[in-house]
Amino acid sequence: MERHGDDDDDPMQTINSHDKVSGQTFLVHNLSGSLLPELEEQGTMRRNDYYIPVSCEEKAADFGNTKDGGDSKYNKYDSIPLNSLKSDEAASGPKQGPTFQDGQRRVDYVLTYHIQKPRSFRRKTSHFGDYRILRSLRRSLSMMRGRDTPPPKEDPEVAAHKHRLDYHEDDKRFRQTEFEDNLREMGLELEKDEGNKIPGIGFLKIHAPWNVLCREAEFMKLKMPTKKVYEVKQGSDVVERINLFIRKVTAPLHPKVEPNRAQNVKHLSHPFSREKQHLFDLSDRESFFDSKTRASIVYEVLKRTRCTKAKYTMGITSLLGNGVYTAAYPLHDGDVDSMGPEANDRKILYEEWASYSVFYKYQPIGLIRKYFGEKIGLYFAWLGVYTQMLIPAAIVGAIVFLYGCATVDNDIPSMEICDPRNNITMCPLCDRACSYWKLKTACGTARASHLFDNPATVFFSIFMALWAAMFMEHWKRRQMRLNYIWDLTGFEEEEGHHRAEYEIQVMQKTLKKQDMSPKDKKVKLTCTDRAPAYMTGLFTMLFMVGVTFAVVFGVILYRISIRAALHMSSNPTARTNIRATVKGTAAVINLVIIIIMDEVYGALARWLTLLEVPKTDKSFEERLIIKTFVLKFANAFSPIVYLAFFRGRMVGRPGDYLYVIGSYRMEECAHAGCLMELCIQLCITMLGKQLIQNNLFEIGIPKIKKLIRRRKSDMDSQQQEDYNMTLQRHEKDHFLGPFVGLSPEYMEMIIQFGMVTLFVASFPLAPLFALLNNIIEIRLDAKKFVTEVRRPIAGSAKDIGIWYNLLRGLSKVAVIVNAFVISFTSDFIPRLVYQYMYSPDGSMHGFVNHTLSYFNVSDFQPGTAPLQPMHLGYEVQICRYKDYRETPWSNTPYDLSKEFWAILACRLAFVVVFQNVVMLMSDFVDWLIPDIPKDISLQIHKEKILMVELFMKEEEGKKLLRDSHAKQSPLQPRSRPASHTPSNC
Repeated sequence: MERHGDDDDDPMQTINSHDKVSGQTFLVHNLSGSLLPELEEQGTMRRNDYYIPVSCEEKAADFGNTKDGGDSKYNKYDSIPLNSLKSDEAASGPKQGPTFQDGQRRVDYVLTYHIQKPRSFRRKTSHFGDYRILRSLRRSLSMMRGRDTPPPKEDPEVAAHKHRLDYHEDDKRFRQTEFEDNLREMGLELEKDEGNKIPGIGFLKIHAPWNVLCREAEFMKLKMPTKKVYEVKQGSDVVERINLFIRKVTAPLHPKVEPNRAQNVKHLSHPFSREKQHLFDLSDRESFFDSKTRASIVYEVLKRTRCTKAKYTMGITSLLGNGVYTAAYPLHDGDVDSMGPEANDRKILYEEWASYSVFYKYQPIGLIRKYFGEKIGLYFAWLGVYTQMLIPAAIVGAIVFLYGCATVDNDIPSMEICDPRNNITMCPLCDRACSYWKLKTACGTARASHLFDNPATVFFSIFMALWAAMFMEHWKRRQMRLNYIWDLTGFEEEEGHHRAEYEIQVMQKTLKKQDMSPKDKKVKLTCTDRAPAYMTGLFTMLFMVGVTFAVVFGVILYRISIRAALHMSSNPTARTNIRATVKGTAAVINLVIIIIMDEVYGALARWLTLLEVPKTDKSFEERLIIKTFVLKFANAFSPIVYLAFFRGRMVGRPGDYLYVIGSYRMEECAHAGCLMELCIQLCITMLGKQLIQNNLFEIGIPKIKKLIRRRKSDMDSQQQEDYNMTLQRHEKDHFLGPFVGLSPEYMEMIIQFGMVTLFVASFPLAPLFALLNNIIEIRLDAKKFVTEVRRPIAGSAKDIGIWYNLLRGLSKVAVIVNAFVISFTSDFIPRLVYQYMYSPDGSMHGFVNHTLSYFNVSDFQPGTAPLQPMHLGYEVQICRYKDYRETPWSNTPYDLSKEFWAILACRLAFVVVFQNVVMLMSDFVDWLIPDIPKDISLQIHKEKILMVELFMKEEEGKKLLRDSHAKQSPLQPRSRPASHTPSNC
């Protein structure tokens, strides 16, 4: 391909070139808007594995350059000649969004790159081979000139560093030039902006002309609305009246978006085809493909375009990774504070969605999908459904908590513990340092435990299990409704393009095999190639899970040692609230460790996924999600699982305790059980993660970054504001943060869903806290997407993918976990057993005494008796401890009693019955509620019938046309029906 070297020297040159077709002149602009000379470049479509070139006739239709000047069907309308630009593009109305310097062509996508030196000091090379020749010539000339006067000596390391920088910079320029040439061959129009207000940054603005949009839309099988409109019915007349009444009642809750759109009318959609353009309404080309669709089309072209002259085939992802380009992003539609008469979609989203003043309103899901795409639209739709479903769960949870508050004064076990007449002496809580204590000192803990451990807790656990099933079914129905509205019913997600890292690995393997066996051409990465990475990932994850357990064990040692130290303290204030101090500080330490390890695990999961070299972006994302979920789930729930199922289980008894390290014995639960400590840990972890990690970090980190940029800048606030007013749209978006994907947003909601469902029996207020957090989270995420990050590429999807499987798995595991929490962590089963088997009058009187065993203090092991046995003012002979064991004066002293085995059997039976009954009820709910709403099913069927009728009418029209042509005389001119107008693509 021949290049005009003079054109490369101008830093302000627009690198937009068109073919010269049939003597027509094409527009090529520089940044001042003046016309450049005619550029006669003839590009040929490359043949590679990612894009198959079309035939000569179709190529003429795409680029408007027929070789023989034959009668091509699309030849007249494919290119944009000078004399038809106004009628073809400018006549459709005012341009929407940022444009090129000519004020006509819209900027659909932007690539940024570094500018190391001005081009007046550094000549751009057109080929990497020429660079090496020029360097050798310069070296020989410098040697000839330096025979008389030796050159000044230079540090070899500095010289080598400069040489490497020059080499890499010219290599990047060569790859950049080739990539841009290939983009032009694909039909895109480019314009460079290097004289902007951001020093060291160049911008490559990309515009997709109409013919490229049509071609790629057909290639991508994009569903576009046709001219055919049909009426949407939501059921019978009664159902429609009910829906109309609900809409009127909830009208203040709906955002002010698209007020004039008809609710009962829908366009029939069909995959775009250049041969069937008469089916679509192309009266306004500027709005037919919106900015989101145009950016997606350009991104698909960028992914298929390759640099093939380098050692490795490189696409846009590899070029971004190697620093050839520094960023790639579509532009936002406008400013959120624009004062124009017509508000852009971004401003509407900011006012009706991203503002905290509209927290009570529904989300404009349709506009979110229109602006950001289906993936982000589905995320916020799912988050909205989840938040709405939390409302009844929060109400019921608050009622359960209030029931506990109302009945705490009537709880007989709590009254017995707090009764000063019950002079029960308890055994020491630790060896030597701890002394005997009175049971009535645990009155506050017992009363607090009743707030969460009462009969209503069992009902709430069953309710939450059914709630999870209802939530999953409601989301499936909502998802199907959105698929119908967004024309995604027949959408099937393709495998996608290969990732850059995968291509490099394949290329390296190909080169190795060709050295050994030149006949081998087809190479791919097999499981054997990835086996070391798989094993590394497996062992690393197991090791990190072990690290998580070690951290939990470290916090256990902290609690044990701090409790012993506080008991030995001479300060009476420190000894009064020992248990509360240890609980609170340990929970805060766990929270800090969880937040820190979350960041470590996120980076580790990404590193392990990169080692495996997944083939496609979808495979990479799914593997990353699985690894991140396993590590973060273990990190968040390990302390909670320990408190729920292990603490106080393997303690032993007085005189025969189980020791951890040295003289530190295992922790015991309070007399009222471990449920209160589990509630405290769950409350601090949930609130801390939501307030600190999710909300405070998302708000604080961007603010800190802005503050740092202001401190580094020499301008004051007014100068900074004036400077921002002079920036163009692509320059403003450059200062925004990059879009990192939806995985972090989904992950924090999945962890929250686990805390809401898994241990809800111990913390009925969890749904309420989750609801309050999500109300803030929706607006916080909305503000971040609208104002703080660059506009993401619109991705098509018909569901939330692997996240739904994780949600369904958590909802099933939640049934089992809550069954064990009720059975083994709370006192629900021991109370039932006592009331119906051992109580003399069928009441709970005497339950506390029934749960306490006797111990003779003379049976203490040497060195474990209290140092202050007279702490209570009298000598203790018998002390009590919570367990079901035989008395010291029985034939089998301190053995497990028959009451223990009876309660254990009832606990296991309850787990089995609860699990099967609740799962059966959940499956019944799943079976009872259909996945697809009836009205949506009817409308989908109606669409299919209408589409068949539309094509049957088209075939009948074609048949009549052929018959009329057959009856015409050969000398008679052939007429063309109005429905078969010439194609404009």
